[in-house]
Amino acid sequence: MDRVKIYLKNCYGIRSLSQEFDFTDTEAYALYAPNGVMKSSLAKTFQDAANESDSTDRIFPSRTTVRQIIDEEEREIEGSRVLVVLPYDEDLGIGEKTSTLLLDPKLKKHYDELLRATAQAKSVLLKAIKQQSKSRQDMEVEISSAIMATPSEFDAALIRVRREVEDLTDVLFADVEYDLIFNEKVSSALETKDLKNAIEQYAQRYDELLSNSTYFKKGTFDYYNAGQIARSLVKNGFFAANHSINLNARTGNREIKNKAELEALISREKEEILEDQVLRQRFEEVTVQLTRNVQLRTFYEYIRENEAILSRLHNPAKLKQDVIKSYLKVHEGLYNDWMEKHDAVRSRRVELEEEARRQQTQWEDVIRIFNERFFVPFRLEAKNKTEVMLGQTSIINLGFTYLEGGDKAELERDELLKCLSMGERKALYILNVIFEIETRKKANQDTLIIVDDLADSFDYRNKYAIIQYLKDISDEGLFKLIVMTHNFDFLRTIESRFVGYPNCYMASRHSTGVTLARAAGIRNVFANDWKTHFFDNPKKKIASIPFLRNLVEMTTGVNNPDYEDLTSMLHWKSESANITVRHLDTIFNRICHEKKSSINADKFVYELLTEQAEMCLGADTAPNLENKIVLAIGTRMMAERFMIDRLNDPGTVEEISANQAHILTEKFRSRFPNEHENIATLDRVALMTPENIHVNSFMYEPIIDMSDDHLRKLFSEVKALH
Repeated sequence: MDRVKIYLKNCYGIRSLSQEFDFTDTEAYALYAPNGVMKSSLAKTFQDAANESDSTDRIFPSRTTVRQIIDEEEREIEGSRVLVVLPYDEDLGIGEKTSTLLLDPKLKKHYDELLRATAQAKSVLLKAIKQQSKSRQDMEVEISSAIMATPSEFDAALIRVRREVEDLTDVLFADVEYDLIFNEKVSSALETKDLKNAIEQYAQRYDELLSNSTYFKKGTFDYYNAGQIARSLVKNGFFAANHSINLNARTGNREIKNKAELEALISREKEEILEDQVLRQRFEEVTVQLTRNVQLRTFYEYIRENEAILSRLHNPAKLKQDVIKSYLKVHEGLYNDWMEKHDAVRSRRVELEEEARRQQTQWEDVIRIFNERFFVPFRLEAKNKTEVMLGQTSIINLGFTYLEGGDKAELERDELLKCLSMGERKALYILNVIFEIETRKKANQDTLIIVDDLADSFDYRNKYAIIQYLKDISDEGLFKLIVMTHNFDFLRTIESRFVGYPNCYMASRHSTGVTLARAAGIRNVFANDWKTHFFDNPKKKIASIPFLRNLVEMTTGVNNPDYEDLTSMLHWKSESANITVRHLDTIFNRICHEKKSSINADKFVYELLTEQAEMCLGADTAPNLENKIVLAIGTRMMAERFMIDRLNDPGTVEEISANQAHILTEKFRSRFPNEHENIATLDRVALMTPENIHVNSFMYEPIIDMSDDHLRKLFSEVKALH
């Protein structure tokens, strides 16, 4: 793969792009693209090529899309030879809803999709149960604690009661308000000897009455679930369809033909039980115990209205389980959905074991590379190292040891995520990148690797670690890299480390498409470019003025006459209109130790400035730093001249020693408060131009990143003020 030629048309917003990358003498190219130009679109297009899927134009899907990525022999580069490394892929990172299993990225992505689906089903089920129970408590913890006697085994709890919920024929306790019964105050009260004895005595008498009942039977058909059944039959139109039921009793069968007969029978049986003198006495004993405690008053009111619950309170743990099962039965569809997804995860994991077995050693190498190269406050290791060594599993489960000074602590994934910055979290994504590259290295698979701002959001140490890793793999001779970034500082760093100046490109967008041009200004733009062309390129001459003023300020200070003259070329002063190019040349020669002159030395600097700014209006959209600085200087000078002329107060203007544009704007606002459109334009000048003027050879990335479209428009608006 000595050459890669790309020709794109209507690919995710890229109208057109044609470019050849010659890898004969280099293994890597760097591509700088300001935000919104094409970087993400190009990465997405290459990802389609890797997946061997079609590309499209999402904004204008009806447009014909062309995608050609070919080698030096005019052959389409197959997907297996293309790898796209995204800035961050949540599916492959380690987050709250992804596993810590180390698997082939594609397998892990599928497995984690199953995990996320299971987590979503669980969330929906818990929300439904919470609404059903009217509880403010964490129902995940409550269900786990009730069934497994531990707060952290929710999944195991649902699996354990699976058959019992399936076999339930009714939902006796579906309407029980959970917090009224199962709260700390009630639980403590139920453990007191007197109340416990009173409830047990009540339950014992209640059971005796059920045993002697004509139709009711303990544990299967008491008046509580009889009432539930009656409501269910009526709700589902049982009697309306002319059906009837037969009730068996010692005295013979009884046919019930309608709702009224059934409710009357249940009511009579219920009254016979509840009006029993002994049972009433037992209930009064319970009442005495409950009403002694003001905090139990709500609970007592609930029991008085739902007396059937009282007979089950002699075993609160079982009642809690029965209530939870009723909730689950009501939402059995959601429960089964979770079970199906959970079973799919378990089934898929078994299938992954075999695939992971051959990757085991490789993942151990990846962990080692990560620990050696990257700077994070934790160390990675195989959490299940013993099981892996014993052959009990093949899938390495990632463990984390947090390091602080000489101390260390073993942390679970969720605990670790709470302690990490976003950049540190994203560092874990690098594991999968390393694995993919190391896999291709071992398979001797030559690959075109598209790196899309991999180091974004990382601190400088890890940014350099990533750069070093990219350099190392480019040295392998097996991989061809196109490293894309919208971070100009990152471009400068990789240029200096391994890419090289001739292999750095900048992208610019035009009405007809996107073009790539050799990068300029990566290193000291003033020393390496503008200084050299000061006398033959008027734009670079004007753009050099802020740099020259910086040099004067840093060497001799602001009281130097050259500093004042250069300031008059950046701000409208009384002498600004009369400063000639010859004078600017003299200052340049003095500072830079030159003895040259311009052919238009008698021209005024302000005249040259406005002339060059006008020329910038018709220039192509490109990352030309000098154009933006010329437009910014010209716009501000013209705006200040307009305000000074309108204010017509020379004395006040001469007193301004700093922040001239801002101060003039405030004075103009105060003098002409009704000129809203003019004030809005001047506000934009004060806001947008300083950052494009006060630059130096080290910190001009924001200007490179910014399109000059808004500066062109602003210059035209200010020109219209005159």
